[in-house]
Amino acid sequence: MALTSPRREPLADQVIAQLRTQITSGEWPVGSRIPTEVELVEQLGVARNTVREAVRALAHNGLLDIRQGSGTYVLATSELAGVMHRRFADADPEQVTELRLALEAAAARLAATRRTAPDLKLLDTALARREDAWRSGDVEDFIQTDAAFHQAVMAAAHNEVISALYADLGEVLRTELRLTVGPVLVEQRYVSHDGILEAIRAGDGEKASLEAVVALTSCRG
Repeated sequence: MALTSPRREPLADQVIAQLRTQITSGEWPVGSRIPTEVELVEQLGVARNTVREAVRALAHNGLLDIRQGSGTYVLATSELAGVMHRRFADADPEQVTELRLALEAAAARLAATRRTAPDLKLLDTALARREDAWRSGDVEDFIQTDAAFHQAVMAAAHNEVISALYADLGEVLRTELRLTVGPVLVEQRYVSHDGILEAIRAGDGEKASLEAVVALTSCRG
């Protein structure tokens, strides 16, 4: 991850750009802990103060979350996603649920008529990972894989605006899901997403939309 050839911009800006690339490329996924300050100094070959300045800048922009005593974690994949997280951090969870209902129902309907063979393969993989995460009992892994499945539905809808908006709202939606799931995975809160995928596979837009609504409302009792 060494810096590329020197440029005339300030060194801290180069480090910021390099760290941002690690985030936006997915090499550091949302929720993951990034290398320590010492590790970044060694990897980038720059002074500790430069690394610290870059990390603080990205935290200010909403991409990173600095947790004292724990480390620094990826919070969002873009500055807009970071802004969304800060803007709606205290939003009413019920209103966030209503937003999810609107986006996920619309995307499922579109996905049923626009999905391609590669889309279905990705959805199959995403759903399998979601099920594996549930069986493992790892709450955070389940939340991330559930979000990945819904993002795959967004991608299958082939509407870049909906997909980008959903991605930028990612942490807001995951926070709402954490409240719903709770600190421990229990069978009573399990909601199958098989119906969503099968309706999309069958090309039935109305059923796919209904399945998305049922799945979201069922896990809230």
